[in-house]
Amino acid sequence: MPKGSNVPVPTTALRVELGWRPGPGVPDADASALLLVDGKVRTDADFVFYNQPTHSSGAVRHEGKNNAGGRMTDTLLVDLARVEPAVDRVVLAASADGGTFGQVPDLYIEVRDAAQNTVVARFDSTGATVETAFVLGEFYRRQGAWKFRAVGQGYGTGLEGLATDFGITVDEPQQAAPAVTMPPPSGPPVNLPPPPVTVAPPVTVIPPPMPPTAPTTPVRLSKVTLTKAAPSVSLTKQGGTSGAMRVNLNWEVRKQFSGWGSKRGRAVAMHADLDLDLCALYELADGRKGVVQALGNAYGSLQRPPYIHLDGDDRTGASASGENLTVNLDHIKDFRRILVFVTIYEGARSFADLHATVTLQPQHGAAIDFSLDECTVPSTVCALALITNTGGDLVVQREARYLVPDRGVSPQRTVDRIYGWGMNWTPGRK
Repeated sequence: MPKGSNVPVPTTALRVELGWRPGPGVPDADASALLLVDGKVRTDADFVFYNQPTHSSGAVRHEGKNNAGGRMTDTLLVDLARVEPAVDRVVLAASADGGTFGQVPDLYIEVRDAAQNTVVARFDSTGATVETAFVLGEFYRRQGAWKFRAVGQGYGTGLEGLATDFGITVDEPQQAAPAVTMPPPSGPPVNLPPPPVTVAPPVTVIPPPMPPTAPTTPVRLSKVTLTKAAPSVSLTKQGGTSGAMRVNLNWEVRKQFSGWGSKRGRAVAMHADLDLDLCALYELADGRKGVVQALGNAYGSLQRPPYIHLDGDDRTGASASGENLTVNLDHIKDFRRILVFVTIYEGARSFADLHATVTLQPQHGAAIDFSLDECTVPSTVCALALITNTGGDLVVQREARYLVPDRGVSPQRTVDRIYGWGMNWTPGRK
């Protein structure tokens, strides 16, 4: 579609894909949506993005990123049938993280029918320079039907500038005023008479009027990336103290191998049917221990112990959602520690030449993500993140630790031994 053109779209569930070509020096990009009435949001809850991934109506949901086939995507699911009658536009935006869109090649937005997986509309954005945010497209009502318009309007003020332009209140970190240090007195001490005491008449103090209460809590645009230098973060400090936290694993096989062939002798037997399993060891405050994993159909539960649930078993890693664990943060007091790890179930002998990204997305608060390091050992199990209850606060620690099981020892037993869970294991299958 050319910029400014429009096309009718079905009033149904649509998958909106923001895509670009990643590479060295290419900034990350994030998709977002704003539900508007007469050009503005009604409240900050009408902004859907990585820190606020679901609209209360269920009409818009941020599904997250995927890296496959040399293309990075960030996806929104928009169900136009569930958009409230008062909403007349759904703006589809992109923001650059760590650079400008002039550094992002092959940027596009594509709309697909979620049920049929057919392309409804596509707009390729070109000519970007210093922009750090874009309105790429929008759904709008016209005579009782929905249309999609290719917009391509750029902003130099990033996601914050774009959001505030549509009426969003952004929570900016406040810096404390610098302390004022008085210089020490000079010269020898002098004995001065006490000052006279003056008794002032009583004064009636009229307190100033209280400011009106904001209708919603301001949104937080910050994201947290864990690194070797800064490997941990407090969920409380990021606002993630309640609701559901999704732990997502996405991966991409850089190369396809049929056997052991690396000149460096690494285990690189990767196949198209690579099946990774996202798992979690847990220890509750009352001492109970266990595992959540697809093996043995131990999928867990959100509403009863262990308050952790494995959403499904993705055997490709190439879906929009990857593999997901969900942790019920309403039960923080019930957790002692959680170790999230991943195993190779079949299709490879090692994590070598595998690129994976881990994202922890609390329902409230900043997203936390990190990438795995390159694997240089014949590892079939990788410890991803250790979540520990520290004084009522859950602290997320980046592990990104590849482990090599001894001959005849399962990956689960290996990670148990390294992290001291002390469980009894029996063979299982899925």
